[in-house]
Amino acid sequence: MAKVSPFKFLQEVRAEGQKVTWPTRKETTVTTIMVFIMVFVASIFFLAADQFMRIAVSFLLGLNS
Repeated sequence: MAKVSPFKFLQEVRAEGQKVTWPTRKETTVTTIMVFIMVFVASIFFLAADQFMRIAVSFLLGLNS
């Protein structure tokens, strides 16, 4: 591998960073809200699934307490 000076490396990093299409503030906000909604939906789903399995196992093992 050829050695690259730190200055040249930083220039290349900056050039690559300028090629990136950065999201707008609105896109970031909408995406963040969607993530929170999906986390909420997933948590409700797993809560329901966990409760169903708990009840089913308790019923099958006769652990009605």
